[in-house]
Amino acid sequence: MTLSLFDQFSSPSFLGIPMILMALALPWLLIPTPTSRWLSNRVVSLQGWFIARFTNQLFLPLNVGGHKWAPLLASLMMFLLTLNMLGLMPYIFTPTTQLSLNLGLAVPLWLATVLIGMRNQPTHALGHFLPEGTPTALIPILIIIETISLFIRPLALGVRLTANLTAGHLLIHLISSAVFVLMPMMPTVAILTAVLLLLLTMLEVAVAMIQAYVFILLLSLYLQENV
Repeated sequence: MTLSLFDQFSSPSFLGIPMILMALALPWLLIPTPTSRWLSNRVVSLQGWFIARFTNQLFLPLNVGGHKWAPLLASLMMFLLTLNMLGLMPYIFTPTTQLSLNLGLAVPLWLATVLIGMRNQPTHALGHFLPEGTPTALIPILIIIETISLFIRPLALGVRLTANLTAGHLLIHLISSAVFVLMPMMPTVAILTAVLLLLLTMLEVAVAMIQAYVFILLLSLYLQENV
């Protein structure tokens, strides 16, 4: 039972080719691209309005130097959002349930924000390790704590996204299995469980969108500290 329960998170392969590559390429094929026409269709217009509003809210606290990250973070937001939403469909592998993928996205971007801070304003960046007015006896301990908190940031980014999506998929799998088991024996209980499954699915849709937004929001906060 445990093997079949967690088997859905193993990366599938076909003819020795990992299908995670196809799952990663699928969002870019589904996202509509703007045309050269004067008037776009409603999907492209809605997508452009969403990206513009999201970018405006995300980069409002940042100065002009941080606005260079807008195309990268907006594209990553659409990529993660599409991956999370596609993962809720049946028989579709969710790459964002893999900690290796999430860390592969989080670590380079976090490291880029740290290096930008060290290059542009090294005094301010190093000042986070030792706030002003710290007692002399607490200086070594505080530096160690701040260093650990700095290096744990990319791990927290990857683990948060992985844990939330994995927990949601497990709950959906367990409750849907309970519906099939209870249907011939207790139809009333099965119907109530199916209603619970519907509500949980709606909740997971919200979680999929929120977790993609939180991932980008935290990256923008890290960027705000170093720009």
